[in-house]
Amino acid sequence: MATPKVCVLRAPGTNCDVETAHAFDMCGASSERTHVFRLLEDPAMLAEYQVLCIPGGFSYGDDIGAGVIFSRQLSGQLGDALGEFLQADKLLLGICNGFQVLLKAGILPGGDATWPPAAVTQPRATLTWNDNGKYTAVWVRLRTGSSSSVFLRGIDEIDMPVAHAEGKLVARDEAELQRWQSDGLVAMTYCSQSAVNGDEGSAVLPFPENPNGSAGNVAGLSDATGRVLGLMPHPERFIHATQHPQWTRRNLTGEGDGLKVFRNAVEYFA
Repeated sequence: MATPKVCVLRAPGTNCDVETAHAFDMCGASSERTHVFRLLEDPAMLAEYQVLCIPGGFSYGDDIGAGVIFSRQLSGQLGDALGEFLQADKLLLGICNGFQVLLKAGILPGGDATWPPAAVTQPRATLTWNDNGKYTAVWVRLRTGSSSSVFLRGIDEIDMPVAHAEGKLVARDEAELQRWQSDGLVAMTYCSQSAVNGDEGSAVLPFPENPNGSAGNVAGLSDATGRVLGLMPHPERFIHATQHPQWTRRNLTGEGDGLKVFRNAVEYFA
């Protein structure tokens, strides 16, 4: 199997890059934790990688909003290099703060189809403060949507932890949310442990099942190609079964389900 090269792109305030790189390496990738300043010096470096991942944390302290400064670097100085990356047969993953970055840079929900973003445009969506107004760290149950996401192949439902303050996904309007659903861009939704046959209706689930109040219970978005994914939950925090809070009760052993996300990315290049 080919060994894809992964760029785990970090910025000041990123704090999940080590475990994210480790998860990729566990699945057979060769990952490098690269500081965004290094990429700004030489944007052509990006062409060396098959996977770009923006991990979680608090890039630039979220000082003017979660992911805002980092997103401007992607859409500005790195815009051309990122455009070439998106047009190639490569993968892009944004986890938590990384999802915030991808959304605010205009990479999601459109992916290559809408890149680069127009100079002046109304954002299609944003991630804003949780309904409870607090940083929230809980485990949630997730259901994959109708997207063709490379990262989510073979996954129907999965448990993962969330840890964020600005994770509420808000669409520009109801029509935009419906467009995501009809176009297969909704990659993951929060779901109830007690749902019958996966049918929960369209109402926003209560806390903690939906930990932030996201419209449509959306936890992650994909682009139409399935090669770009942004999600608020942290798959890199469930790579060992013993990381699950109920691992003894459920008799979980071996790998954690979150590792499937990274393995899918590596196997894409087999």
